[in-house]
Amino acid sequence: MPSTLPILIAGGGVGGLAAAMGLARQGRRSLVLEKARELGEIGAGIQLGPNAFHAFDWLGVGDAARAMAVYIDQLRLMDAMTGEDIAVVPLDAPFRERFGNPYAVVHRGDLHGVFLKACRDSPLVDLRTAAEVTGFEQDGSGVRGTLASGETIAGAALIGADGLWSKVRAQVVGDGAPRVTGHTTYRSVIPTDRMPESLRWNAATLWAGPKCHIVHYPLSGWKVFNLVVTYHNDAPFPVAGEPVTHEEVRRGFEHVAPLARSIIEHGTDWKKWVLCDRDPVTNWVQGRVALLGDAAHPTLQYMAQGACMAMEDAVCLAHEIGATPDDLEAALERYRARRVHRTARIQIQSRLVGDHIYHPAGGHAALRNAMMRSMSASDHYDALQWLYGGSGLDGTVR
Repeated sequence: MPSTLPILIAGGGVGGLAAAMGLARQGRRSLVLEKARELGEIGAGIQLGPNAFHAFDWLGVGDAARAMAVYIDQLRLMDAMTGEDIAVVPLDAPFRERFGNPYAVVHRGDLHGVFLKACRDSPLVDLRTAAEVTGFEQDGSGVRGTLASGETIAGAALIGADGLWSKVRAQVVGDGAPRVTGHTTYRSVIPTDRMPESLRWNAATLWAGPKCHIVHYPLSGWKVFNLVVTYHNDAPFPVAGEPVTHEEVRRGFEHVAPLARSIIEHGTDWKKWVLCDRDPVTNWVQGRVALLGDAAHPTLQYMAQGACMAMEDAVCLAHEIGATPDDLEAALERYRARRVHRTARIQIQSRLVGDHIYHPAGGHAALRNAMMRSMSASDHYDALQWLYGGSGLDGTVR
């Protein structure tokens, strides 16, 4: 018989709440333990490919997720040095027919809110704040999670969904601090009426330049535009959400075309993050303890798949636990085996996309432009089939 103890989930972000909802749909109780005093998400926009909507539907929040999304018409790649178009990927009916779901952009807080409401509405999910999991002990019958307060909590298993600096990962994998990439990202949100009218495109737009890029797209029912700019400035230390001056942001974009540079002038209240990731690992599971999302496979943002991979993890985890509810160790091992190669591909390919699409210079950039201009919509869809063509449940690398 399955244990009557709840499955403990360290971390109340998108991944942790999605895991709780997936378990609830399998009839399993969970206790989400979040270190912050309030449940919420910082940041602004997030892009959601069709695989995110596959996960939403399986997790029972598809209607709510669709209601708060902005459906963009295209992915648009621009040359930040010349101001010219490089490529457009249309996201219209043929795209939706090919992949079975749309492409959209949402506010990260809105996405988190969808899962938070679903968890609060479920009698099988308990939420606890100011409860950071700092370690665990386990035996063949269960897990005891240790909180920062010294309290211990018993569970049938423990899912580490506690992000890039996961304390659960530290005990399971023990690979030290994340890799600091030297890429610094600056974020702002612009009221739509302050966005230049000529750039109010219903698109996720990327301006790619040497060691830098600019991304913008509409959010929150077109009330605002999300603006994210990144440059490779060899930043040596991790930073998260630190306020910075407009002058600091400008410095990374003095070499780009005036139109691309002008977008930055409309940003205010800038905050910065120094990007980190980790090399792929295969040892996500230790007995009744497993990692999920950024705790398992933190990735750079260049494929817009961090949250999507966490939600896919949640679907797969719930599916495997539902398949053998009385053998959690076997279920967690099957989850790991099904997810490890797909997520490793995301981690590695995100680095490569940053190097070869977002940030090349000179002849390297000219080659990118020539190759991408030669691609038809069908060519782009073929290239995305491995990513968007399935639920991600089986973890298959195509």
